[in-house]
Order: sequence, then C-alpha cells, then structure tokens
Amino acid sequence: MTFGRLERRTGPAPMSDINMTPLIDVMLVLVVILIITAPLLASSIRLDLPITDAAKTRDAPKSITVVVDAAGQTYLQDQPVTADELAGHFTRAKLANPDTEVQLRADKSVPYGRIVAVMGTAQQAGLSRLGFVADNNPAAPAPAAAAPTAASPGRKP
Repeated sequence: MTFGRLERRTGPAPMSDINMTPLIDVMLVLVVILIITAPLLASSIRLDLPITDAAKTRDAPKSITVVVDAAGQTYLQDQPVTADELAGHFTRAKLANPDTEVQLRADKSVPYGRIVAVMGTAQQAGLSRLGFVADNNPAAPAPAAAAPTAASPGRKP
C-alpha cells in the first residue's frame, strides 16, 4: 500500500534576472526633473550692477556686409561702391571697432580673383575676420538658365 510518492519535487527556481523596467522608469523621471530645473538654477542670482561711463558699448557695427553680384559690381550695405570707397570704409570700420567682421556674399558665377581682391582690400585695412555667406536651402529651385549671350565668356551661342 502506497501512501504517496517518495520523490520530492523541487519548488520553482528563484528568478536570477533583474527587472530593469522600474529602474529605467525612475531614471527617466529624474532626467525630466533635471531638464525642467536646470534653466531655473542658472539664472537664480540677481545682480544690480553699478553704472559707469567707462562701460559704454561701442556704437560701431559688429559686421559689414559686402555683396559681389554676377556682373562683378561690389555693394557695401546694399549701396554700390568702388574699390577705393570700399577700402576707405574698411579703414574707418577698423578704427571704430577692430573686431569688425566682413561678411562676403558673392554670386557663384563671380570669378575667384574678384573675391580675392575684396578679401585683400579688407586685410590691407586691418580687418582679419572674414565670413562667407552661403545659402543653406538646397531644395530651393534654381533660377532658369538664361539664353547664352555673346557677352558671356566661355559660352558658345
């Protein structure tokens, strides 16, 4: 007569893996709290600064825009200028503010030599900060190609 099994079954094995979901949830909440409170901590110190005449800012412009169009005409602040006028303006800008930046906007069909001439004029006046402005919208439609003319060098009619 048998009263039962003599074999003992082992119970379920203990889980040896760590559940990462609660840990990730807590970390994400801490990151959100940090993102929200960080800007508040940066500007928490209020100062009432003293006023003095020596701390006046310069009225000189920080940058000068020079444009060279497809025809080779040079414009300074949207006004046509000659090379001598450009050199004089660069010299006056250097005297007013030595850190003035020259932002050069040139048509892509302008010969490189013309651009180098404008750069050389700026450097001779003492302006060493030169920036080239380019279009950052490559999806913009390109202008329609004009019919070739006799005045266009390198193109056959």
